[in-house]
Amino acid sequence: MPDGAIFNHETVQLDGESFAACEFRDCRLVYAGGEPPSFADCRFENCEWRQEGAAAHTLAYLKAIWSVGAKAPVQALIKEVTGAQR
Repeated sequence: MPDGAIFNHETVQLDGESFAACEFRDCRLVYAGGEPPSFADCRFENCEWRQEGAAAHTLAYLKAIWSVGAKAPVQALIKEVTGAQR
């Protein structure tokens, strides 16, 4: 994507994209499980973050293992994502 792009009321596919100094206003941001996007100095205002395809399946899997009592692996992933100390 071009640096400094402004997205307004759009659906933006994130897989494999790089965004620098972009603004997202009232957008639907969609990740489908491909190459993760990268963001540098971007702003997000009132956006909806959606997961589809493989990304949605991964979230469903995490919900399933959580629901059967395997909370520790999910909590470990959350700590890894957030950088929280173990």
